[in-house]
Amino acid sequence: MKRRRLLQLLAASAAAVASLAPATLFAAPASQEIRIGFQKYGKLVLLKSRGALEPKLKALGYSVTWTEFPSGPPLLEAINVGAIDFGNTGEAPPVFAQAAGVPLRYVAYEPPAPKGEAILVPKASALKNVADLKGKRVALNKGSNVHFLLVKALEKAGVNYADITPVFLAPADARAAFERGSVDAWAIWDPYQAAAEASLEARVLSDGTDTVPNTQFYLASQKFLETDPKVLDALLDSLREVDAWAKSDIHAVAEQLSPSVGLPVPVLEVALKRQGYGIKPIDTQVLAEQQKLADTFHQLGLIPKPITVSDIARKSGS
Repeated sequence: MKRRRLLQLLAASAAAVASLAPATLFAAPASQEIRIGFQKYGKLVLLKSRGALEPKLKALGYSVTWTEFPSGPPLLEAINVGAIDFGNTGEAPPVFAQAAGVPLRYVAYEPPAPKGEAILVPKASALKNVADLKGKRVALNKGSNVHFLLVKALEKAGVNYADITPVFLAPADARAAFERGSVDAWAIWDPYQAAAEASLEARVLSDGTDTVPNTQFYLASQKFLETDPKVLDALLDSLREVDAWAKSDIHAVAEQLSPSVGLPVPVLEVALKRQGYGIKPIDTQVLAEQQKLADTFHQLGLIPKPITVSDIARKSGS
Protein backbone atom coordinates (compact mmCIF):
# COMPACT_ATOMS: atom_id res chain seq x y z
CA MET A 1 0.00 0.00 0.00
CA LYS A 2 2.78 2.39 0.98
CA ARG A 3 4.74 1.45 -2.15
CA ARG A 4 1.76 2.14 -4.39
CA ARG A 5 1.20 5.53 -2.66
CA LEU A 6 4.88 6.42 -3.17
CA LEU A 7 4.71 5.54 -6.87
CA GLN A 8 1.58 7.70 -7.24
CA LEU A 9 3.37 10.66 -5.62
CA LEU A 10 6.41 10.23 -7.87
CA ALA A 11 4.22 10.04 -10.95
CA ALA A 12 2.34 13.19 -9.92
CA SER A 13 5.61 15.03 -9.32
CA ALA A 14 6.99 13.98 -12.71
CA ALA A 15 3.80 15.16 -14.39
CA ALA A 16 4.03 18.52 -12.62
CA VAL A 17 7.66 18.95 -13.68
CA ALA A 18 6.83 17.99 -17.26
CA SER A 19 4.00 20.53 -17.37
CA LEU A 20 6.35 23.27 -16.22
CA ALA A 21 9.27 22.40 -18.46
CA PRO A 22 8.25 24.13 -21.69
CA ALA A 23 7.32 27.41 -20.02
CA THR A 24 9.62 27.58 -17.04
CA LEU A 25 12.51 25.18 -16.82
CA PHE A 26 13.82 25.65 -20.34
CA ALA A 27 12.63 29.20 -21.10
CA ALA A 28 15.18 31.82 -22.17
CA PRO A 29 15.93 34.45 -19.54
CA ALA A 30 13.56 37.42 -19.65
CA SER A 31 14.82 40.26 -21.81
CA GLN A 32 16.03 43.29 -19.92
CA GLU A 33 14.82 46.68 -21.08
CA ILE A 34 16.68 49.82 -22.15
CA ARG A 35 14.42 52.88 -22.07
CA ILE A 36 15.47 55.67 -24.43
CA GLY A 37 14.10 59.20 -24.41
CA PHE A 38 14.15 61.13 -27.67
CA GLN A 39 12.93 64.42 -29.06
CA LYS A 40 11.01 64.92 -32.27
CA TYR A 41 14.20 65.74 -34.18
CA GLY A 42 17.77 64.47 -34.02
CA LYS A 43 19.97 61.39 -34.27
CA LEU A 44 17.98 59.35 -31.77
CA VAL A 45 14.73 59.70 -33.71
CA LEU A 46 16.64 58.60 -36.81
CA LEU A 47 17.99 55.59 -34.93
CA LYS A 48 14.48 54.70 -33.82
CA SER A 49 13.02 54.99 -37.31
CA ARG A 50 15.75 52.88 -38.90
CA GLY A 51 15.30 50.02 -36.42
CA ALA A 52 19.03 49.28 -36.41
CA LEU A 53 19.51 49.23 -32.65
CA GLU A 54 17.01 46.55 -31.67
CA PRO A 55 18.81 43.57 -33.29
CA LYS A 56 22.12 44.55 -31.67
CA LEU A 57 20.60 44.80 -28.21
CA LYS A 58 18.49 41.68 -28.65
CA ALA A 59 21.72 39.72 -29.12
CA LEU A 60 22.82 41.04 -25.72
CA GLY A 61 19.51 40.10 -24.06
CA TYR A 62 17.93 43.56 -24.07
CA SER A 63 14.80 45.08 -25.57
CA VAL A 64 14.27 48.79 -26.30
CA THR A 65 11.44 51.12 -25.30
CA TRP A 66 11.26 54.60 -26.86
CA THR A 67 9.55 57.65 -25.29
CA GLU A 68 9.19 61.03 -27.00
CA PHE A 69 9.68 64.32 -25.12
CA PRO A 70 8.95 67.90 -26.27
CA SER A 71 12.30 69.25 -25.05
CA GLY A 72 15.37 68.49 -22.94
CA PRO A 73 14.27 69.48 -19.42
CA PRO A 74 11.35 66.99 -19.14
CA LEU A 75 13.55 64.29 -20.67
CA LEU A 76 16.13 64.73 -17.91
CA GLU A 77 13.39 64.82 -15.29
CA ALA A 78 12.38 61.40 -16.60
CA ILE A 79 15.94 60.20 -15.96
CA ASN A 80 15.65 61.68 -12.46
CA VAL A 81 12.54 59.68 -11.59
CA GLY A 82 13.88 56.49 -13.17
CA ALA A 83 11.47 56.47 -16.13
CA ILE A 84 14.19 56.36 -18.82
CA ASP A 85 17.86 55.36 -18.98
CA PHE A 86 19.31 57.37 -21.87
CA GLY A 87 18.59 60.43 -24.00
CA ASN A 88 20.02 63.57 -25.53
CA THR A 89 19.58 67.30 -24.96
CA GLY A 90 21.25 70.61 -25.65
CA GLU A 91 23.88 72.09 -23.38
CA ALA A 92 21.73 73.87 -20.76
CA PRO A 93 19.36 71.13 -19.50
CA PRO A 94 22.08 68.93 -17.94
CA VAL A 95 23.42 71.93 -16.00
CA PHE A 96 19.99 72.58 -14.46
CA ALA A 97 19.59 68.85 -13.84
CA GLN A 98 22.97 68.49 -12.13
CA ALA A 99 22.21 71.47 -9.90
CA ALA A 100 18.96 69.73 -8.92
CA GLY A 101 20.79 66.51 -8.04
CA VAL A 102 19.66 64.36 -10.95
CA PRO A 103 21.80 61.17 -11.07
CA LEU A 104 22.93 61.49 -14.69
CA ARG A 105 26.20 61.26 -16.59
CA TYR A 106 27.54 62.83 -19.79
CA VAL A 107 28.56 59.99 -22.13
CA ALA A 108 29.08 61.58 -25.58
CA TYR A 109 28.49 64.75 -27.59
CA GLU A 110 28.06 66.13 -31.08
CA PRO A 111 30.31 68.93 -32.41
CA PRO A 112 28.97 72.48 -31.99
CA ALA A 113 26.18 73.71 -34.27
CA PRO A 114 26.00 77.45 -33.53
CA LYS A 115 23.70 78.23 -36.47
CA GLY A 116 21.20 75.62 -35.28
CA GLU A 117 19.61 77.99 -32.74
CA ALA A 118 18.67 81.65 -32.97
CA ILE A 119 16.79 84.61 -31.58
CA LEU A 120 14.06 85.34 -34.12
CA VAL A 121 11.91 88.42 -34.67
CA PRO A 122 8.98 88.96 -37.06
CA LYS A 123 9.88 90.01 -40.58
CA ALA A 124 8.45 93.52 -40.09
CA SER A 125 9.85 94.01 -36.59
CA ALA A 126 11.58 97.32 -35.84
CA LEU A 127 14.18 95.41 -33.80
CA LYS A 128 17.48 95.41 -35.67
CA ASN A 129 19.96 93.95 -33.19
CA VAL A 130 20.15 92.21 -29.82
CA ALA A 131 20.59 95.52 -27.97
CA ASP A 132 17.09 96.44 -29.12
CA LEU A 133 15.67 93.62 -26.96
CA LYS A 134 16.02 95.82 -23.85
CA GLY A 135 12.56 96.12 -22.30
CA LYS A 136 11.11 93.52 -24.67
CA ARG A 137 9.37 90.19 -24.17
CA VAL A 138 11.31 87.13 -25.38
CA ALA A 139 9.76 83.66 -25.59
CA LEU A 140 11.96 80.67 -24.82
CA ASN A 141 11.88 77.20 -23.31
CA LYS A 142 13.20 77.59 -19.77
CA GLY A 143 16.34 75.58 -19.09
CA SER A 144 16.91 74.72 -22.75
CA ASN A 145 19.98 75.39 -24.88
CA VAL A 146 18.51 78.68 -26.15
CA HIS A 147 18.35 79.94 -22.58
CA PHE A 148 22.15 80.14 -22.66
CA LEU A 149 22.10 81.67 -26.15
CA LEU A 150 19.82 84.47 -24.94
CA VAL A 151 21.92 85.15 -21.84
CA LYS A 152 25.21 85.33 -23.76
CA ALA A 153 23.80 87.30 -26.71
CA LEU A 154 22.43 89.92 -24.31
CA GLU A 155 25.73 90.05 -22.45
CA LYS A 156 27.61 90.53 -25.71
CA ALA A 157 25.24 93.38 -26.65
CA GLY A 158 25.66 95.08 -23.26
CA VAL A 159 22.12 94.32 -22.08
CA ASN A 160 21.43 92.83 -18.65
CA TYR A 161 19.33 89.68 -18.56
CA ALA A 162 17.15 91.47 -15.99
CA ASP A 163 16.36 94.15 -18.60
CA ILE A 164 14.28 91.81 -20.77
CA THR A 165 11.14 89.90 -19.87
CA PRO A 166 11.59 86.17 -20.47
CA VAL A 167 8.36 84.40 -21.33
CA PHE A 168 8.82 80.70 -20.64
CA LEU A 169 6.91 78.61 -23.17
CA ALA A 170 7.32 75.22 -24.84
CA PRO A 171 8.12 75.44 -28.58
CA ALA A 172 4.55 75.03 -29.88
CA ASP A 173 3.14 77.61 -27.46
CA ALA A 174 6.06 79.96 -28.12
CA ARG A 175 5.41 79.83 -31.86
CA ALA A 176 1.75 80.66 -31.29
CA ALA A 177 2.71 83.62 -29.08
CA PHE A 178 5.24 84.76 -31.69
CA GLU A 179 2.67 84.58 -34.51
CA ARG A 180 0.03 86.59 -32.67
CA GLY A 181 2.55 89.21 -31.57
CA SER A 182 2.27 88.72 -27.82
CA VAL A 183 6.09 88.43 -27.61
CA ASP A 184 8.68 90.55 -29.39
CA ALA A 185 11.21 87.80 -30.08
CA TRP A 186 11.59 84.05 -29.86
CA ALA A 187 14.74 82.11 -28.93
CA ILE A 188 14.43 78.70 -30.57
CA TRP A 189 16.35 75.79 -32.07
CA ASP A 190 16.08 73.72 -35.23
CA PRO A 191 13.92 72.45 -36.82
CA TYR A 192 11.44 74.92 -35.27
CA GLN A 193 13.83 77.70 -36.25
CA ALA A 194 14.01 76.60 -39.88
CA ALA A 195 10.22 76.18 -39.99
CA ALA A 196 9.64 79.71 -38.67
CA GLU A 197 12.12 81.15 -41.15
CA ALA A 198 10.35 79.36 -44.02
CA SER A 199 6.66 79.72 -43.16
CA LEU A 200 6.62 82.93 -41.10
CA GLU A 201 9.56 84.64 -42.80
CA ALA A 202 10.99 85.18 -39.32
CA ARG A 203 14.24 87.13 -39.28
CA VAL A 204 17.35 86.06 -37.37
CA LEU A 205 18.40 88.71 -34.88
CA SER A 206 21.31 86.57 -33.72
CA ASP A 207 22.32 82.93 -33.86
CA GLY A 208 25.01 81.18 -31.84
CA THR A 209 27.89 82.12 -34.14
CA ASP A 210 30.74 83.59 -32.07
CA THR A 211 28.44 83.54 -29.04
CA VAL A 212 27.67 79.98 -27.89
CA PRO A 213 28.63 76.54 -29.27
CA ASN A 214 25.16 74.91 -29.15
CA THR A 215 26.40 71.41 -28.35
CA GLN A 216 24.18 68.34 -28.18
CA PHE A 217 24.92 65.85 -25.40
CA TYR A 218 24.06 62.19 -24.89
CA LEU A 219 23.28 61.47 -21.26
CA ALA A 220 22.59 58.36 -19.21
CA SER A 221 21.45 57.57 -15.72
CA GLN A 222 24.12 56.40 -13.31
CA LYS A 223 22.21 53.14 -12.90
CA PHE A 224 22.35 52.51 -16.66
CA LEU A 225 26.13 52.98 -16.68
CA GLU A 226 26.37 50.25 -14.07
CA THR A 227 24.81 47.70 -16.47
CA ASP A 228 26.85 45.63 -18.91
CA PRO A 229 29.16 48.17 -20.69
CA LYS A 230 28.58 46.31 -23.97
CA VAL A 231 25.03 47.69 -23.98
CA LEU A 232 26.12 51.34 -23.95
CA ASP A 233 28.86 50.58 -26.48
CA ALA A 234 26.30 49.02 -28.84
CA LEU A 235 24.01 52.03 -28.43
CA LEU A 236 26.77 54.56 -29.14
CA ASP A 237 28.08 52.52 -32.09
CA SER A 238 24.58 52.52 -33.59
CA LEU A 239 24.32 56.27 -33.10
CA ARG A 240 27.64 56.81 -34.86
CA GLU A 241 26.45 54.72 -37.80
CA VAL A 242 23.28 56.82 -38.10
CA ASP A 243 25.34 60.00 -37.72
CA ALA A 244 27.64 58.99 -40.60
CA TRP A 245 24.67 58.13 -42.81
CA ALA A 246 22.95 61.44 -41.98
CA LYS A 247 26.03 63.45 -42.86
CA SER A 248 26.46 61.64 -46.17
CA ASP A 249 22.86 61.91 -47.41
CA ILE A 250 20.99 64.87 -45.93
CA HIS A 251 18.20 64.68 -48.51
CA ALA A 252 17.44 61.04 -47.66
CA VAL A 253 17.42 61.86 -43.96
CA ALA A 254 15.04 64.77 -44.52
CA GLU A 255 12.71 62.49 -46.49
CA GLN A 256 12.74 59.92 -43.70
CA LEU A 257 12.11 62.49 -40.96
CA SER A 258 9.47 64.53 -42.76
CA PRO A 259 6.40 62.35 -41.98
CA SER A 260 7.15 62.04 -38.25
CA VAL A 261 8.32 65.63 -37.72
CA GLY A 262 5.54 67.09 -39.84
CA LEU A 263 7.77 69.50 -41.74
CA PRO A 264 8.53 69.71 -45.48
CA VAL A 265 11.72 68.10 -46.76
CA PRO A 266 13.32 71.43 -47.84
CA VAL A 267 12.85 72.88 -44.34
CA LEU A 268 14.45 69.84 -42.74
CA GLU A 269 17.35 69.99 -45.20
CA VAL A 270 18.12 73.53 -44.00
CA ALA A 271 18.08 72.38 -40.38
CA LEU A 272 20.16 69.26 -41.06
CA LYS A 273 22.86 71.27 -42.81
CA ARG A 274 23.26 73.32 -39.62
CA GLN A 275 23.72 70.27 -37.37
CA GLY A 276 27.00 68.99 -35.96
CA TYR A 277 28.22 65.57 -37.13
CA GLY A 278 30.77 63.14 -35.71
CA ILE A 279 29.70 61.88 -32.25
CA LYS A 280 32.61 62.05 -29.81
CA PRO A 281 33.42 60.79 -26.32
CA ILE A 282 33.35 63.42 -23.57
CA ASP A 283 36.62 65.36 -23.36
CA THR A 284 38.13 68.16 -21.27
CA GLN A 285 37.42 70.84 -23.87
CA VAL A 286 33.67 70.26 -24.01
CA LEU A 287 33.53 70.02 -20.22
CA ALA A 288 35.30 73.38 -19.97
CA GLU A 289 32.65 74.93 -22.22
CA GLN A 290 29.91 73.40 -20.07
CA GLN A 291 31.57 74.77 -16.96
CA LYS A 292 31.36 78.31 -18.41
CA LEU A 293 27.64 77.79 -18.92
CA ALA A 294 27.19 76.48 -15.37
CA ASP A 295 29.14 79.39 -13.87
CA THR A 296 27.10 81.92 -15.88
CA PHE A 297 23.80 80.42 -14.77
CA HIS A 298 24.91 80.44 -11.14
CA GLN A 299 26.01 84.08 -11.33
CA LEU A 300 22.57 85.00 -12.70
CA GLY A 301 20.82 83.01 -9.98
CA LEU A 302 19.31 80.61 -12.51
CA ILE A 303 20.74 77.63 -10.63
CA PRO A 304 20.87 77.66 -6.82
CA LYS A 305 24.45 76.56 -6.25
CA PRO A 306 27.79 76.28 -8.05
CA ILE A 307 28.45 72.92 -9.69
CA THR A 308 31.49 71.15 -11.13
CA VAL A 309 30.43 69.74 -14.48
CA SER A 310 33.24 67.19 -14.66
CA ASP A 311 31.77 65.47 -11.59
CA ILE A 312 29.09 63.88 -13.78
CA ALA A 313 31.21 63.04 -16.83
CA ARG A 314 31.50 59.38 -17.73
CA LYS A 315 35.00 58.32 -16.74
CA SER A 316 37.15 56.63 -19.37
CA GLY A 317 36.57 52.89 -19.38
CA SER A 318 33.46 53.11 -17.20
